[in-house]
Amino acid sequence: MTETINELRTAGPLFLPGGQDYDEERTGFQRSGAHRPTVIAGATGEDDVRAAVEYATTRGQQVTVQAGGHGLNRPLDGGVLISTRRMAGVRVDPSARTAWVEAGASWQQVIDAAAPHGLAPLSGSAPGVGAVSYTLGGGIGLLSRRYGFAADHVRSLQVVTADGRLRQVTPHSEPDLYWALRGGGGNFGVVTGMEIDLMPVRHLYGGGLFIDAEQAPDVLAGWQRWTETVPDEMTSAVAMLPFPDLPMVPQALRGRHVAQLQIAYTGSVADGRQLVEPLRALGPILRDTLRELPYSESGTVFDEPDVPHAYCSANRLLSELDPAALAALTTLAGPSAPVLCVVGLRHLGGALAGPPRVPSAVGHRRAAYSLGVLSLVEPGAEDTVRAVHGDAIAPFAPATLGRLLNFSFGPLNEEEVRSAYEPHDYRRLTELKARYDPRATLVSNHPIPAARR
Repeated sequence: MTETINELRTAGPLFLPGGQDYDEERTGFQRSGAHRPTVIAGATGEDDVRAAVEYATTRGQQVTVQAGGHGLNRPLDGGVLISTRRMAGVRVDPSARTAWVEAGASWQQVIDAAAPHGLAPLSGSAPGVGAVSYTLGGGIGLLSRRYGFAADHVRSLQVVTADGRLRQVTPHSEPDLYWALRGGGGNFGVVTGMEIDLMPVRHLYGGGLFIDAEQAPDVLAGWQRWTETVPDEMTSAVAMLPFPDLPMVPQALRGRHVAQLQIAYTGSVADGRQLVEPLRALGPILRDTLRELPYSESGTVFDEPDVPHAYCSANRLLSELDPAALAALTTLAGPSAPVLCVVGLRHLGGALAGPPRVPSAVGHRRAAYSLGVLSLVEPGAEDTVRAVHGDAIAPFAPATLGRLLNFSFGPLNEEEVRSAYEPHDYRRLTELKARYDPRATLVSNHPIPAARR
């Protein structure tokens, strides 16, 4: 271990098994697993990242990266973990409407830096998630139907590849790597920073309508019909979950199976109110949080848990929503399911379906909806949870286009990862993996293998 300290020279701290803060540093938001590296490099900048990658490469070890650890699916056993949480700088250029975002910054940090200038990033529903990892996976969030994937609004990236080189990646300097990183995840290098577009958004009309699902059996189909009528400025979703009968739960929701209709509209408040009015007729409103809100409070729209926990999920991208499948979903993943399930449906389309300015690896752009089923998971219960998720999603098989990796929590096999991409794009990704990381030094949450030569 002393040899490790002496030979891995970084400005940031190093953490070794059994040492102080090792366990805290390797543990992320996702608690169903944790990395068990031989050494953790607490990177403070690109030089530390290069040193860590070179150290691993010369010893034939693998490398993985963790900022917040929300999407941990494949824990590293041995090797080097690069912890980027100390690289959390954000620089906003209000005249260019851009931001430079370091590897460990969360979306909330970007939001807070952009807000004073009347600008907003294409952030997700949970602002605590790492901005870089979210974007490398494509990025579907609150402004997506209006502006498209977050990956489509990346201007440049700074990347350390498996050979230890620091590369400035743009459409002109590194076109293949620029294409692959936007949608291909962490398979091709360690991103130390990225320049992104910011949007002229100060406020949203947003929040949630909470409907008693037991008294509104048509709520999912009603929402689906409504989505066919709305403009691109309206991004919406539905979460269905059984609330426990506990004191910390709002009185109106305790012990109920609830459909939470989640709204983010970039137009006027008056237009937003008019647009959502049909949703109020779908069933008894238990709670209404719709209001004009500053984008800095955008996390309240989905109001997702911010306490670390263990979870897994299944996800599908769909061409349509069949009413019969929606009715089955309400039963299969409802209060009578063997495990507690949170169902999430998101309306896609709009700008997400349009071609990007510069092509990227993001797949299945013609998907109209995404479906996810998520559950808390205890050790030893993984197989039971996955079986329940499989049964809940099975009725949607005829409309399934593939998977959305950013919402797939749990290890996927090669064929499952392949399903997230168009076939020709996946082949190109494997060829680029062979070029940039032929020895699979970099371990991604959703690995893409190198093409065989």
